Amino acid sequence: MKLICIGRNYADHIKELSNERPADPVVFIKPDSAVLPKEQAFYIPEFTKDVHYEVEVLVKIKKVGKHIDTRFAHKYYDEIGLGIDFTARDLQAKLKEKGLPWEKAKGFDGAAVIGKWLPKNQFEDLEQLNFDLSKNGEVVQQGNTSDMLWSVDELISYTSHYFTLKKGDIIFTGTPAG
Repeated sequence: MKLICIGRNYADHIKELSNERPADPVVFIKPDSAVLPKEQAFYIPEFTKDVHYEVEVLVKIKKVGKHIDTRFAHKYYDEIGLGIDFTARDLQAKLKEKGLPWEKAKGFDGAAVIGKWLPKNQFEDLEQLNFDLSKNGEVVQQGNTSDMLWSVDELISYTSHYFTLKKGDIIFTGTPAG
């Protein structure tokens, strides 16, 4: 299983971080060891003082695919969920400053929380999903999939041109501001 993550897929988050809007999806991979086991507490790693949370809509790939056309992408997943992409923001800034990859800041153990999976047919319109993240009872992030720069189907198509998608792979579709 691989975790394919999309960065800069919400204009408000791009603006929040003072990043440039990309021409194509920003893609990075998290190792499977980044998945926080169910019911296990998250601990801030000793190498960072600044961990940020990013709530994201997730899709689980249900069959092998390569070079998937956008119009057929909906056939490659049948479950969606929510997850959290934890980022060691201070470490990420240092790595970006040097032009280095971000994996140490994004792929550390426990940096990927995966929630409950739901059948996608439970939802009327996947391009109009409201979602949010609460911390201590207060909403700290909220978004709607209509605000994504690239839809789930476009992301599946795009990433499948670079990586063979396999059953069980998970795509983190990006985060709104917050």
